Amino acid sequence: MYAVMGITGRVGGAAAKTLQADGQLVRAIVRDPAKAQSWVKQGAELAVADYGDTEALRAAFTGVEGVFVMIPPYFAPSADFQETRAIVRALRQALADARPAKAVYLSSIGSHLTRGLGLITQTHILEEELGSLSIAHAFLRPAWFMENSQWDISTAREKGEIAAFLQPSDRAIPMISATDIGRIAGEVLSQDWSGKRNIEMEGPSRYSPNDLAAVLASLLGRPVKAITVPKSQWQSIFESDGTEAARTAPRIEMLEGFNSGWIDFEGKGNEHMVGRITLEDALRPLL
Repeated sequence: MYAVMGITGRVGGAAAKTLQADGQLVRAIVRDPAKAQSWVKQGAELAVADYGDTEALRAAFTGVEGVFVMIPPYFAPSADFQETRAIVRALRQALADARPAKAVYLSSIGSHLTRGLGLITQTHILEEELGSLSIAHAFLRPAWFMENSQWDISTAREKGEIAAFLQPSDRAIPMISATDIGRIAGEVLSQDWSGKRNIEMEGPSRYSPNDLAAVLASLLGRPVKAITVPKSQWQSIFESDGTEAARTAPRIEMLEGFNSGWIDFEGKGNEHMVGRITLEDALRPLL
């Protein structure tokens, strides 16, 4: 049996489906059991645990062959990332006590870096704190999620425009679908290894904002153009979306990291896996 966090989301759900397709039993770790009844019908065992509840997590991680671990993303975190640090402390203690043979973690591209990460600092903290546990590790470092583009669909449909924060608009960066990430997570979890693995992941092609606009134009059947958003406007835009002024900095720093090329794959002998799903196939279900 394998324990899976985030099973009601895209990545965790794809990981669980991959394991079940391989004939493996799955323990679904959820905070709200009402949202996981479809998994119960598919034969999954439920374990109710809040991300910061050490005792509940310990019980959920006990008696399984391996665990898929992910932390909730905070898009407007506190300055010292105290929310993430508290969750990672609970995860570390629970894993240390339960001692599953192996764990696969959802990390991120750039998580090997120690500065200039913005929001990705959260997965750097995860790697730094959990990487020293004496179990077999695999840290998945996916590229930019293709599904991030779902927020562009409404303006593409209504105005024929998308806001390009990734710049310049003709620069392609690695992207990957959440479904591919989950599938690979499930496949890796079924493997046997020792020590630590860093697995960098991207989709079959790289895309720029201009490419995204072209994909949306094809899917929507109307012209769509990527409009570059000046950096001077980022903070006011994020505030208008509901982010506190004091908490916009991590999001801005992350975008700056991607745009400068600072946030990238580490390379250096790490594993590198390529997904199957194109941007068009990832976005089509979201229209």
